[in-house]
Amino acid sequence: MGFEFLLTEEHKMIRETVREFAEREIVPVAAHYDETGEFPMPIIKKMGELGLMGIEVPEEYGGAGMDCLAYVLAMEEVAKADVATSTIMSVNNSLFCHAVLTYGTEAQKQTYLQAVASGQAIGAYALTEPQSGSDAANMKTRAVLSDDGRYYVINGRKSWITSGPVADYIILFAMTDPDKKHRGITAFIVEGDTPGLIRGKVEPKLGIRASATCELFFEDMKVPVENVLGEPGMGFKIAMAVLDAGRIGIAAQALGVAEAALEASIRWAREREAFGHKIGEFEGIQWKIADMKTRIEAARGLTYSAALAKERAKDTGARYTLEASMAKLFASETAMFCTHQAVQIHGGMGYSKELPVERYFRDAKITEIYEGTSEIQRLVIARHVLGLRGSF
Repeated sequence: MGFEFLLTEEHKMIRETVREFAEREIVPVAAHYDETGEFPMPIIKKMGELGLMGIEVPEEYGGAGMDCLAYVLAMEEVAKADVATSTIMSVNNSLFCHAVLTYGTEAQKQTYLQAVASGQAIGAYALTEPQSGSDAANMKTRAVLSDDGRYYVINGRKSWITSGPVADYIILFAMTDPDKKHRGITAFIVEGDTPGLIRGKVEPKLGIRASATCELFFEDMKVPVENVLGEPGMGFKIAMAVLDAGRIGIAAQALGVAEAALEASIRWAREREAFGHKIGEFEGIQWKIADMKTRIEAARGLTYSAALAKERAKDTGARYTLEASMAKLFASETAMFCTHQAVQIHGGMGYSKELPVERYFRDAKITEIYEGTSEIQRLVIARHVLGLRGSF
């Protein structure tokens, strides 16, 4: 389409490489992992070997050393094959690696970033709590500095933590100074075998079932001061900045599953017959295909624009919150629209697990919820446009 001019030969190469990998390694087993809910560790290890778990991380820290547009292209292709697998990839890239690369010390980068970016370890991002999803500043998890100043003692609970059951390293946000509210939040890097870290049951989800999700409990967990990410009190700023990057990844993910739904619908419309005609000859089906295609290309433009804004920010230091929120909002709602239309086009078979469109439909829904619901994205966008200050 009209965005090919943005792509270098390197971009086209990674898109083709990931597409071939996804079709060969992910597509044949996606339904199995969805049904069983198993974590697809063999696939994740192979993705790590390809450099897909730290695409924007410099090679010196175990990553592929590419740009955000390359990351978006790779996310699209993985999500077309399986949204759950792309979710694991998204957290490693956009949340864990981006946070440590941007705010970590050299020692933290060498110890934690290299392992996660190379796919040797799994990262997680623990912000949400049972009573503070969208209202992140209302967290109850507490971190208290020890008398000797050597470590923090953390108590609390986090919920809906992607990769929580298997994570080797977790970026954890906790309140260190409740009187300062959101300015009293601090970010920590927690090792998965730290005493006092307890992993809850794996959540039985509607979709992205192969992406393991659980609650995390912290009972007098001791974290060395060396594992503070950034500075004490910077946690909320870090969380919001990292979510900007994460929302671009989710936009790419949503774009990928929307494309998968469209491609499946086109194939079905060309093959399925009713009333003596291919159903693609009927205007009702044609209009659905037209709307799907149009929304996908609009979502692609917003997503690529956000990726380019993030690249510019590496030089200017500017935020790209508006671009990321617009891309995430429109692409996620496009994913839901397209997967819904795909089920309708397939009729009864769209409701059957014999075809992947019902999985696309279930998986697409989460893109409107995590890393900021559609309602939160609209607040973010409106406040930026109106020049209002906000804390999202």
